[in-house]
Amino acid sequence: MEPLTLTDQTQSEEDKKLQSEVISSGSIPKHIAIIMDGNGRWAKDKGNIRLFGHKEGVESVRDITESCAQLGVKHLTLYAFSTENWNRPEDEINGLMKLLVNSLKKEADRLNKNNIKLSSIGQINRLPASCQRQLEEVKELTKDNDRLELCLALSYSGRWDITEAVKKIALDVAEGKISPDEVTDDKIGSYLSTANVPDPDLIIRTSGEYRISNFLLWQLAYSELYITKTYWPDFRRNELYQAIFSYQKRDRRYGNVKNGYTKKISAAVINKIIS
Repeated sequence: MEPLTLTDQTQSEEDKKLQSEVISSGSIPKHIAIIMDGNGRWAKDKGNIRLFGHKEGVESVRDITESCAQLGVKHLTLYAFSTENWNRPEDEINGLMKLLVNSLKKEADRLNKNNIKLSSIGQINRLPASCQRQLEEVKELTKDNDRLELCLALSYSGRWDITEAVKKIALDVAEGKISPDEVTDDKIGSYLSTANVPDPDLIIRTSGEYRISNFLLWQLAYSELYITKTYWPDFRRNELYQAIFSYQKRDRRYGNVKNGYTKKISAAVINKIIS
């Protein structure tokens, strides 16, 4: 039996019913990726500084992680800090890094007790040494857990990810480890930072912006998009359920036609149509 999270122990009957409805309504995404946007605007609307929004956003991370584990989602990737975020004011960056360290310290035991594995992607070497140490400690503590993998994209860029993969492929070709003919879609995927994780089934973006902001550019080729105007600090499990309900209604054809929609057409008919 899987270990219980704190919300499992205090979960309302209404939430249990909602989760049951989600599970029975269709397939649950194996991998959900989220662009957590709107912390700053949420804080501004409340007359506070941006860091206040980032701190409240941590509560959403906890709630979404727990609800994903309860629903049976196997991979959750959160866009926590992009390479472009380094251009923000220094005091905000410093506050974000301290918040990251404190959050990792507070959540380490909770993640481990609930069989959740922490991983990360991105240019981790650009983070402050204290962040790197704390991140590695939690990753080491939770490395054998297998209920849910929570991946933090930190100092991450989709273009950086692809560029690094191309460099590695070029080096392996030059050294004769692989031939150019072996460079396929799957081969490229195996060189990305997400090589051991299935591509996201569902990507969620909060705050209503219609862009993917340099996030998992290769991996999102066939992901279903769900965009909500809700700011990240207000995005909690009920919002997640709505995103999954929306996903379950999609017809994921991956470029093919819908089953039962096709019938064989004679050459004569084709020629008549196109002439």
